[in-house]
Amino acid sequence: MVLMKKLMMKGNEAIAESAIRAGCRLYFAYPITPQSEIAEYMARRLPEVGGVFLQTESEIATVNMVYGAACTGKRVMTSTSSPGFSLMQEGISYIAGAELPCVFVDVVRGGPGLGNIQPSQGDYFQAVKGGGHGDYRLIVLAPSTLQEAVDLTQLAFDLADRYRNPVLILADGMIGQMMEPVELPEMRDLSTLPDHSDWALRGARNREPHRIAAFNIDPVGLEKMNKRLQEKYRLIEASEQRWEEYRVDGAEYLMVGYGTMGRILKSVVDSLREEGIPAGLFRPVTLWPFPKRRLKELAKKVQLIFVVEMSSGQMVEDVQISVEGKVPVHFYGRMGGVVPTPEEILFAFKEVRKWK
Repeated sequence: MVLMKKLMMKGNEAIAESAIRAGCRLYFAYPITPQSEIAEYMARRLPEVGGVFLQTESEIATVNMVYGAACTGKRVMTSTSSPGFSLMQEGISYIAGAELPCVFVDVVRGGPGLGNIQPSQGDYFQAVKGGGHGDYRLIVLAPSTLQEAVDLTQLAFDLADRYRNPVLILADGMIGQMMEPVELPEMRDLSTLPDHSDWALRGARNREPHRIAAFNIDPVGLEKMNKRLQEKYRLIEASEQRWEEYRVDGAEYLMVGYGTMGRILKSVVDSLREEGIPAGLFRPVTLWPFPKRRLKELAKKVQLIFVVEMSSGQMVEDVQISVEGKVPVHFYGRMGGVVPTPEEILFAFKEVRKWK
């Protein structure tokens, strides 16, 4: 892939530009902080490349417009923040049931309720467990840097097309608002994108009509549909687990964090190593499918796992499931948009290590 150097970009704008370069030409959204720059950027840029931007009257309208646009097989995206993502859940369940490719971006803020506009990781459950009704899954990608956000946006559209499944980029207010240097890929040639003419709804003048449905009213038929979905999810679990390891060789203590916490934990690991404490970092990049195979292997080599989240503890449950009780799992978290500092994480870890 040919890259173009871009000295500095804000995270939200980098995600938006990466989506356009991935071939996204349809974008619908309702403004909500701290992701509104994505909509602002799309409003300016999409007309320049022949795309369509539409500001909707609500997040419920947004998700249903995404549903309709995805039926055409074209690359479509929306973005929102936590309360808006909550409103989209029913529509996301429909999209997953209809097996339509599309990309969601959730720039998470503090909650519950209206909450605030500070960075948080409190949307983990509704992202990876399926916040709507039914037995469905989103592929969930969690960037920790702006370059990774650019790269994962490209990947999100490819995975959505490959599996005919909605993909979620789960960021947070810090990733969305910070600025870093990024390298942007060249524009995709739209003629090289997946065609989807075998199922997409684009007019049936010269062929048999296609049919897309998110449900089957017959319980036996609905179960059969669900079984087909579960087979696809098992394939995704087998093929798409992604993670980053940092200084895990010889580690006796393993830090686990994703997104913003993953980058903060790197400095914690470095500080512990300087003190002669053999620590390492395991950072899930796919939150679903959760990279449990590799984490289970690493758990056999360490004395303790220390999970840090900007929440009351949601990913920690997947860590506990992954290690199957083979090693103690401890948790430290902050809520309401408070971002833990390396110093307080170091203190909390040393207290656990002292009394374990």
